[in-house]
Amino acid sequence: MTAEHSIRRLAETREILLCCGPGGVGKTTTAASIALLAATSAPGKVLVLTIDPARRLADALGLKGIGNDVVRIDDATLKAAGVVPRGELYCAMLDMKQSWDDLIRMHAPDERTVERILSNPLYQNLTGRFVQSHDYIAMERLHELHSTGEWDLIVVDTPPTRNALDFLDAPKRMEEFFSSRLLRWLIAPAKGGLLGFAARPFTQIADRILGTQFLADITEFFLSLHSMYGGFIERARAVSRLLSDERTSFLVIATPEPSPLREAEFFLRELDRRHYEVGALVLNRALPASLADPETELAANELASDAAALAAVAADDLGVEPGATERVLRVAAASAREWAVVARREAAARDRVAHAAPLVVTVPSLDEEIGDLSGLVLLGRALGAPT
Repeated sequence: MTAEHSIRRLAETREILLCCGPGGVGKTTTAASIALLAATSAPGKVLVLTIDPARRLADALGLKGIGNDVVRIDDATLKAAGVVPRGELYCAMLDMKQSWDDLIRMHAPDERTVERILSNPLYQNLTGRFVQSHDYIAMERLHELHSTGEWDLIVVDTPPTRNALDFLDAPKRMEEFFSSRLLRWLIAPAKGGLLGFAARPFTQIADRILGTQFLADITEFFLSLHSMYGGFIERARAVSRLLSDERTSFLVIATPEPSPLREAEFFLRELDRRHYEVGALVLNRALPASLADPETELAANELASDAAALAAVAADDLGVEPGATERVLRVAAASAREWAVVARREAAARDRVAHAAPLVVTVPSLDEEIGDLSGLVLLGRALGAPT
C-alpha cells in the first residue's frame, strides 16, 4: 500500500490520531498537515487539537488568539492557500485553567462545591502542579471533544515524548491519587474520627510550619475534590479505554538523526507495551533516497577525477579561470560523497526501526520553514498525500 493511500486511509478509518515524538521534529506541523489533508480529501468535520504549551499551531494555521474554544478555518482561507475543502477544518489549543474550571463544574455534586473550589486561594497553584494536571486535563479535553460525536476525526499534537508518556499515564495516576493514603491524610483533619486522630501529629507539625489558614485551605480544597471521586475515576477509566480503542491510532513523528530516532524507538516500544495501535512512523527532514544510491557516489568520484579536465573545458568555452573552477568541482564532489554517507546512515537507521510500525513515511527537508497554510499544503504533498 502506498504512503499516500495509507496516511489517507488512517484519516478515513480512525476517529483519533495522536501525533507523538521528540521535541523539534515537526509534530505540530505534521498534525496540522494531516488534518488539512483529511478536510480537503473527504467530506466531514476535522479538528486539530494541540496540547503542546508552545503556540506553534496558531502560527502554522495563520490564526491569532487560538485557545480552548474550537475555531473553524473558513473555506476562503483554505482556498487562498491553494486547496479546495471537501470537509470542514477546525482547530483548538488546550487552555488549562478554563478546562479545569469546566471539569470542576462538571463533576462537583452541587454549586456550593463549585464555588468553594474555584474561590480557594490554592486552586490555581495546586491545579498547576497537581498530579501532572496539564497531562490529565489534556486527556479530559480530548475525551470531552470526542464524546460530543461532532468530529469525524480529531488529530492531536502532543508534548515531546517523555511528557507524552505522562499524558498517556495521567488517567491511571489520577485514579491512583484518589485512592492514595496521601489524600486520606490531607482530608483527615476535617473528617475527624480515628484517622483524624492518627493524623493529628502530622497536622500539628504542618500547622506550625505552614500556618493554620494555609493548612485549612489545603484541607478544604482536597476535601471538596474528594467529593468528586466517582466522576473523576469514571472519566479517567473512560479516557484509558479511548486510548486503546480501535478507533484510535498513534503516529510517531521523528527525524532520521540518532537522538530523535532513539526517542522514537523508545516511544514505539512503550506504545507496544501498552497495547496501543501504531498507525505509522513519519520521518521528517530526510535526505533524498537518491543520495544513498551507489550511482550517486560513483558520479561524485568521476567528477573529482575529471575536475581538472572539466575546468579546462569550461575555461575554453566560458572564459572562466580554470583553477577556481577545478576547486569548486572538487568541493562539490566531496560534498556529494559526504551526503551519500549521511544518506546511507539515515537509510540504515530507518530500516532498523521500520519493523516497529506498519508504515514508514519519509518526508524530505523543505526549502523553507512552515509558517502558514501554504506550507502545510506543501508538507501534505511531501507526505505523499496530494491536497
